[in-house]
Amino acid sequence: MKETKQQTEPIINLVNISKTFDDGAQILKDINMYIRRNEFLTLLGPSGCGKTTLLRIIGGFEEASSGEVLFEGSNIAKLPPYKRRINTVFQKYALFPHMTVGENIAFGLQIKKVDQKTIDEKVAQMLELVNLKGFQDRRIESLSGGQQQRIAIARAVVNEPEVLLLDEPLGALDLKLRKGMQMELKKIQQKLGITFIYVTHDQEEALTMSDTIAVMNEGRVQQIGTPVDIYNEPKNAFVADFIGESNILQATMIKDYLVSFHGVDFVCVDTGFGENVAVDVVIRPEDIRIVKEEEGMLKGTVESVTFKGVHYEMMVKSNNYTWAVHSTAMAPVGAKVGMVLTPEDIHIMKRG
Repeated sequence: MKETKQQTEPIINLVNISKTFDDGAQILKDINMYIRRNEFLTLLGPSGCGKTTLLRIIGGFEEASSGEVLFEGSNIAKLPPYKRRINTVFQKYALFPHMTVGENIAFGLQIKKVDQKTIDEKVAQMLELVNLKGFQDRRIESLSGGQQQRIAIARAVVNEPEVLLLDEPLGALDLKLRKGMQMELKKIQQKLGITFIYVTHDQEEALTMSDTIAVMNEGRVQQIGTPVDIYNEPKNAFVADFIGESNILQATMIKDYLVSFHGVDFVCVDTGFGENVAVDVVIRPEDIRIVKEEEGMLKGTVESVTFKGVHYEMMVKSNNYTWAVHSTAMAPVGAKVGMVLTPEDIHIMKRG
């Protein structure tokens, strides 16, 4: 489906956002990025990288030390949360235990003095949206973690915000429920057609749910792109290592389409790095094909084998480097093997 101009235009622009706390710790360092209307954007990074602080600045719960938060072109940096067309779902859902499910969802509408008939209609719509039809009279303590999470989302979106902020909302759920809720959240976002800004440190979660991922580290955005771009074309070693497992090697870019490492010249698909330039090479473990030793571009010895469920992880020692290799075919410990790469498997980065 072709995107309309309204869908592709930015709804939020973050301009030179920095944040320093009273103890002198600088948490955010000159962040510049935009979020498009109807986009599912994930802020991804390790604990302490600044992603939750950035989310709280967008929501109005923290004030940036410098910079602007532009919403449809207007600076809302000084605007309190309740005046922003933005709602937030926190990791701790903050539902009211003394209220029923329906009363929790209706709370924001009652504050706005919406008439009861409209409230009842909207509560029913929200319960249907989150697949909890008929739950309006249930008590909060009777709900599972996944059901409480859905009610928190329903309460946040019943006021029809243009942007929904989600701060690790699946963090308290067990693995199976978490994976199911990832799909549910994406469906809800697509049905509502509003912008979701989602915070997580879980790489798989980000890759599964997002239209766009902003990878953060030490208060800076390291790379912004689609999940496919972030995974296949990481811009630096941090991104490559954080998004999935990687083999990262020092190499020399001989010229366009030709790179050398481990004493072997490899054809690649990258250009524009110059000639005889030191670079880093990223090769994903699943992109390496194990063959007979004499058929390999590289040769090595299997040092360990771990069964991972859908594949084996083999550690293969070659030229003083230990490669991680993922394959559905297993070579035993001590086996002499060859390794084959295609040009598309070799990703070149500037030396960090």
